[in-house]
Amino acid sequence: MAQIFISIGSNINKERYIKAALAILPTHFENVTYSSIFESESVGFEGNNFYNLVAAATTDLTLEEVCALLKQIEREHGRTPADKKFSPRTLDLDLLFFDDVICDTPAQLPRDEITKNAFVLWPLAEVAGEFSHPVENKSVAQLWQEYDKTKQKLWKVEI
Repeated sequence: MAQIFISIGSNINKERYIKAALAILPTHFENVTYSSIFESESVGFEGNNFYNLVAAATTDLTLEEVCALLKQIEREHGRTPADKKFSPRTLDLDLLFFDDVICDTPAQLPRDEITKNAFVLWPLAEVAGEFSHPVENKSVAQLWQEYDKTKQKLWKVEI
């Protein structure tokens, strides 16, 4: 079984789509746990605030199957292939880690945003603090401890 971590985000009807993700992921993956939900301002474009969290899970699916499944779930929840990288999202599901795999296809792993965005790193630290980043050779907790927390503002929310 592979250990996977998925970043979940939304800034369009965000409570609805976050709740949808919380409900659907356990139907496809095992041992699913979630971080707290965080709200943050948009990064890279002007838009509504985002809700973000991270799911930890295990799976027998291959890396390719997990990537395809996450894209399918996004499409089923209003995403289109034409959506730009820095734009509003109904549901954004990004695979952060698939065990300790390092690759560029079918997805960039580990995901570059892990070390760059507080809205990914803080929730990831909640569910994967002891997990070792295979490129940085540091635990996720250590990466969060070293992160410049003045770069991005985010706060926990309840939905």
